[in-house]
Amino acid sequence: MQNYDDPQVLARLAALKTMTMPQLRQQWEKLFAAGAPNNSRPFLEQRLAHRIQELAFGGLSKPIIRTLGMLADEVEGKKIRKSVISDPRNPIIGTRLIRDWKGTEHTVLVAKDGFDWNGRRYKSLSAIAKSITGTNWNGYRFFGLRAAEGGAR
Repeated sequence: MQNYDDPQVLARLAALKTMTMPQLRQQWEKLFAAGAPNNSRPFLEQRLAHRIQELAFGGLSKPIIRTLGMLADEVEGKKIRKSVISDPRNPIIGTRLIRDWKGTEHTVLVAKDGFDWNGRRYKSLSAIAKSITGTNWNGYRFFGLRAAEGGAR
């Protein structure tokens, strides 16, 4: 288990409050091997404190870094990787969606990474709706989900 009360780390963190701006910039260059940004004192103190702790106790795990990268790409509109942010219209995992079509009841189970219907996994409700009806449908509309409220009718 990590000792997060390391006296040397705590002393370095406390020292940031007493440093002048030139000293903070010098610390930045030492810890980041790059010139300090032209930012405010609070920004430099916070970022330096984070870096000191990161070097002493370790940084984020590779899976967390990868997930953060995917979230950033998605927020910026880059479609490089699989979506991380789920569609807000999707019901809670485990929800059963039931739709009667031409006298046949169809039940879809909402899963973590898609939807289960008739023993198969589908990425979208629209694909299931098309399999049921033979025509293109908006899957959320077909199963009675409202876009504005994100819940079932």
